[in-house]
Amino acid sequence: FTDPAYGRAEFYGVPRPQELPFQGVYRIDGDGARLTLLADDFAQPNGLCFSLDESRLFVNDTERGHIRVFGVEVNGDLNGGAVWAVTEGDGPGAPDGMKIDSRGNLYCTGPGGIHVFDASGDLLGVIATPEDCANFTFGDEDLRSLYIAASTSLYRLRVRVPGLRLF
Repeated sequence: FTDPAYGRAEFYGVPRPQELPFQGVYRIDGDGARLTLLADDFAQPNGLCFSLDESRLFVNDTERGHIRVFGVEVNGDLNGGAVWAVTEGDGPGAPDGMKIDSRGNLYCTGPGGIHVFDASGDLLGVIATPEDCANFTFGDEDLRSLYIAASTSLYRLRVRVPGLRLF
């Protein structure tokens, strides 16, 4: 999980001092007994998702407007952390919600809508939205509907490539 400072901001109505000098990416072991800090060099880590084979972990940094990629070791530790893609464009929005589809394409909210990258990090396109969107999910029985949570509305868009069934 990630620990950005947004929940402590006055904008959200609950201003609280930051207790740690960094924003981190963490792992909780399967039995819930151990918390491990995996990365502490983000400005505001936010959305995260695994590659199809779970060998890579993608973590976006909302403040810096990019997505980083880490290798996942057998013991769950991370290595690497290079910038994998940048979410640039016109319109409101920043990296936040992030998902992967059944072909390994990565979807990430960003300026102007949802940015879609192939497995190599090349931008395939941007699904334009009329307002800032923070998160989304694949839905319906065939997982070919994208439900988009925006500032004031919920949108549904049919897509060609289905998402992944997580559970």
